[in-house]
Amino acid sequence: MENFNSDVEAADALKNIYQKIRTEISKVIIGQDEVVHLLLNAIFCQGHCLLVGVPGLAKTLLIQTIADALELDFNRIQFTPDLMPSDIVGSETLDKERNFQFMQGPIFANIILADEINRTPPKTQAALLESMQEFAVTISGKKYDLSRPFFVLATQNPIEQEGTYPLPEAQLDRFMYNLILDYPSYEAETEIVKRTTSDIKPKVNKVISAEEILYFQQLVRRVPVPDNVIEYAVKIVHKSRPMTTHAAPEANEYLEWGAGPRASQNLILGAKCNALLNGKYSPDIEDIKAVALPIMRHRIVRNFKAEAERVSLEDIIKKLL
Repeated sequence: MENFNSDVEAADALKNIYQKIRTEISKVIIGQDEVVHLLLNAIFCQGHCLLVGVPGLAKTLLIQTIADALELDFNRIQFTPDLMPSDIVGSETLDKERNFQFMQGPIFANIILADEINRTPPKTQAALLESMQEFAVTISGKKYDLSRPFFVLATQNPIEQEGTYPLPEAQLDRFMYNLILDYPSYEAETEIVKRTTSDIKPKVNKVISAEEILYFQQLVRRVPVPDNVIEYAVKIVHKSRPMTTHAAPEANEYLEWGAGPRASQNLILGAKCNALLNGKYSPDIEDIKAVALPIMRHRIVRNFKAEAERVSLEDIIKKLL
């Protein structure tokens, strides 16, 4: 790993590395620029993402491609109603000498794709969510640390809701971003069809190592933030809490619950990383606005009036901003 003389030099290097990663990803993934940007932002912030999109939008391919460009181990776990916690974290088995030996599960990788996380019961969901929070798993009272960096991307299908187990608000709060993957544009889909129906397979080059990612994660934490930016972030979160001192009229009218302190923390972390990836050395209010929607979207709950009047979460967040 290259040694940097100052944090400014390291910040410039991060911007260049980010551009190279984007170039490699664009060999395979067409469009979805905002989603790719926020996924990389989350990785450099030590965060996790919840990705909501209909089938066939290349969610798995996107994460596989990012893992390839980042020189990280990647595992995909298909969540089903019969999936057990031991299928994720691993289990103890008897070896030939009749001693218990721990067999690692698929959670022991750098990037985990938890496909359709809402299809498995809460007990199995909780096994994954413990690892997200603690960066470790506990088996028979013994703690096993996960390799770093560790990043979970969970997907949900917004169409089929029969036989699903929606994530509770407390568990949703552990995801830094809630990203909505939309259909590609006409031009993008035309290019996708051209590329995927030919015999040409693009090669994604490794751009950054695990060690460098860990270094840049610490660099993001060292980015200075002006007081007015921190106050702006905290004010947004306080405005989302209905029937409190700082509540906005929209919150009192349309929200059942507001965002918790994790929202404020993630707004600042996301803004710090957003600034670095755009070549700035300190975030401003525009950086907060750039990450506010995917951070707040899953942390506020609409009331019946909002649903009846079809007031979306996005509309409410935009008014809070």
